Amino acid sequence: MSENTKRDMTAADAWGALLRVHAALVPVLDRDLQAKHHLPLASYDVLLELNYGPDRRLRMSELGERVTLSRTRVSRLVDEMTAAGLVVREANPDDRRSAYAVLTAKGRIVFRQAAPTYLDGIDDQFGAALTLAELTTIKDALDKVIQRAARRIPA
Repeated sequence: MSENTKRDMTAADAWGALLRVHAALVPVLDRDLQAKHHLPLASYDVLLELNYGPDRRLRMSELGERVTLSRTRVSRLVDEMTAAGLVVREANPDDRRSAYAVLTAKGRIVFRQAAPTYLDGIDDQFGAALTLAELTTIKDALDKVIQRAARRIPA
């Protein structure tokens, strides 16, 4: 077997493992957040991204890219979260075609309350299975993939 074939097969195996880990752990994290905070993981992800966005806000398109939901799903989710008082929509004064999702004070409180559950779930379901060196290697490797992908995607 050639070196290129081995590399291709290993890349496919690594990709498959990444997808299986994601598929196995996301439902567990979602279940824990829903059970303890009545908050779906997708909503937590929105709160997380908004909390760390500039002025705790993001354009809807940026939010969609960060939480990896479809544009339609992000819009519906933000509508649901607006009804719950967790976020508000604000018009973009520089571009009438876009709007911002903005974290509310209530949303920030809910985020802070749910964060320990989320982080404990990550540690228990993911981090505890790996050494610090392995976690560092995974993080560094995935950062390289993200950086390469960002260079290839037109802005």
